[in-house]
Amino acid sequence: MTEYIKVKRAGLNLAGIIEKPELKDGEKCPLVIIMHGFTSDYQCPLLVKISDELLKNGIASLRFDFNGHGESDGLFEDMTVMSEVEDAREILRYAKKLDFAESISILGHSQGGVVAGMVAGYYLDDITCLVQMAPAATLKDDAIKGTLMGVEYNTKHIPEYVEFDNKRLGSLYFRIAQHLPIYEVSSQYNGPVSLIHGTEDGVVSCNASKKYHEVYADSELHLLEGEDHSFLHNMDKAVAIAVDFIGKKLK
Repeated sequence: MTEYIKVKRAGLNLAGIIEKPELKDGEKCPLVIIMHGFTSDYQCPLLVKISDELLKNGIASLRFDFNGHGESDGLFEDMTVMSEVEDAREILRYAKKLDFAESISILGHSQGGVVAGMVAGYYLDDITCLVQMAPAATLKDDAIKGTLMGVEYNTKHIPEYVEFDNKRLGSLYFRIAQHLPIYEVSSQYNGPVSLIHGTEDGVVSCNASKKYHEVYADSELHLLEGEDHSFLHNMDKAVAIAVDFIGKKLK
């Protein structure tokens, strides 16, 4: 069963999609909120495949577009990691009101993995388990160095906009990123975590996941040899690890 939704946050409509198994009246099932990465959207092939596999296992999912991405309102140039945390918080509030959701877990890829970890740290009492796939915690290091997708900028005089790949991003993104308490907040989550990262990820070093693994109380680390940032070489394996972990933690 598929339902397209819009959730309002600060005057912006966030577009999303719920996929859930056929349920009898009053029947419930687990729900996983799925978060996409930087410049991506909820139609990302990796995330669609995860939703499909969760559904086969009787688990519902809610994928959504962050502000300034995909079908959601807002300008990409105004996006920051913290505005995405606010988006995710509103989606979580929405999900908690769904009468069929017996539990809520979170999965995020790339920058969505950073947001997922921080949301879990802020709302640890609401999250059953957490999956982070190639979490882009290095975005803080990049902001401190003054680099974005191969484009360099002056960190002491950040321009109003940094342009890259026919897009532009406002200076607030970088000013916030330089001071984000990524690991400090995420480490507050003491539930089960699965970290999945490719050893040949050219976008985000797998050292990011190694550091997450060090700060969590209950985590498992999967380093996939030769895999890239989007797990394109063997997506089925990455998806299976994520879905199997969620399935086991929900039993």
